[in-house]
Amino acid sequence: MYALNVIYEDNHLLVVNKPAGIATMGAESGATLHSLGCQYLRKKYNKPGNVYLGVVSRLDALTSGVIVFARTSKAAARLNQQFAKTKNQSASKIYLAIVQGKLPKGTSGAWSDYVYKDDSAHRMRVTNCEHPDGKIALLSWISLHSETNWSLVAVRLETGRKHQIRLQFAHRNHPVLGDQKYQSTANFPDGIGLHSWQLSIEHPTQKQPMHFLAKPPQGWAPFLCNLPAGYLADFDRVCANWIAGETHS
Repeated sequence: MYALNVIYEDNHLLVVNKPAGIATMGAESGATLHSLGCQYLRKKYNKPGNVYLGVVSRLDALTSGVIVFARTSKAAARLNQQFAKTKNQSASKIYLAIVQGKLPKGTSGAWSDYVYKDDSAHRMRVTNCEHPDGKIALLSWISLHSETNWSLVAVRLETGRKHQIRLQFAHRNHPVLGDQKYQSTANFPDGIGLHSWQLSIEHPTQKQPMHFLAKPPQGWAPFLCNLPAGYLADFDRVCANWIAGETHS
């Protein structure tokens, strides 16, 4: 049974660190992160019957990390507006990904692809701008560390297409570790090597910027332990500089 790891809550928000292996919502059987959140609120506040918990963004079942739910319909509507924007957005997501292949530390990129959902294959695919179902997918990334066969990258999403990071890195022959759906030939201890690391939003009622960070799960430890001593300080510094540069570019 999954335990709910609450990062923050108030009367309008519930922010949690999602474990890998559980759907955000909509699973045909078993618990979902949404159902666990409802149970948590029902028990903590002694609420009979159903409780409201709005889903304003999702993470793939195999992906871990920070995700926000809305505790009121007003908060849900305002957060949906934030997540819907693609430029100058109030909501911002930064992921950590462990991908196959060597992307030397400090290298970066900004990728733009048209993607569509292949329902028959239950996956997303890259296409061209002329495809009738094609939608633009935008992201930027920076390599934080690399070894011979894998690299640790931070990824900023500018659009929120299904499986976007998984697809765009696999399309360039750097699939996320453990992601067999998108060409990975390597194993990963828990889910896949993709973690929703940081989330920034504007509070839906107080209008104040809020920033949340979720530590990667235990399955990431063997990869993080391979990094040089003192990597955490450098890791945060590089990301902070990159974020500032992206923001003001």
